Amino acid sequence: MQKDHIYAEPLAHIQDFRFDDQVADVFPDMIQRSVPGYQSIIQTIGQLAERYQQTNSHYYDLGCSLGAASLAMRRHISASGSKIIAVDNSAAMVQRCQRHLSAFRSEVPVEVLEADICELPLENAAMVVINFTLQFLAKPQRNDLIERVYQALKPGGLLVLSEKIVSENVQSNDLLIELHHNFKRANGYSELEISQKRTALEKVMQPDSIAEHQVRLQQAGFAESTLWFQCFNFCSMVAFKS
Repeated sequence: MQKDHIYAEPLAHIQDFRFDDQVADVFPDMIQRSVPGYQSIIQTIGQLAERYQQTNSHYYDLGCSLGAASLAMRRHISASGSKIIAVDNSAAMVQRCQRHLSAFRSEVPVEVLEADICELPLENAAMVVINFTLQFLAKPQRNDLIERVYQALKPGGLLVLSEKIVSENVQSNDLLIELHHNFKRANGYSELEISQKRTALEKVMQPDSIAEHQVRLQQAGFAESTLWFQCFNFCSMVAFKS
């Protein structure tokens, strides 16, 4: 696993963050050192896939990056006629995702697509995972995607939504940011790396509050949603289609 040193040296011009080859090469290290609880979320996605699997169904991993969630689902799905569809708009991520998934044998087929999740047709879904992806979409696109996910889910289907969040209270938000930065410091990131990456993400990642997510889910048709994980300003929710 290559170490993430992308922002270790002073940059004269900090470009907007992109999921390019440079990021894809270090992504496992980057996300483990940047997102508290990431491995627990991935492991739980596998458990949820086992519990909510249905025969002859699709399992979507929207914004799949290197396919960690797809692999977790694949390890736990046993229902006949199952198919995982992993989607990302980054060619670099898709190429590496295909290699990672092909390295593990399984009877559950996985289709890896380079596509825009905002335009991808969704259907016949037992489970949809949107893992730290919605926050990179333009805000007007978020409602539409969640609505389409709801329509694509079969009765009894499940949405897993993991996101970085903002607190509606300024003091609380500042505290969560500081705790997250402490987490990154403890994982070896320097002040320069933390600062430069934050600048790179400012225009491309705009997190919502938990309340905003809950309202969006309810408006899309989900009668029930549950916040099952939160550490600092990162969370994961599940929403059920009855």
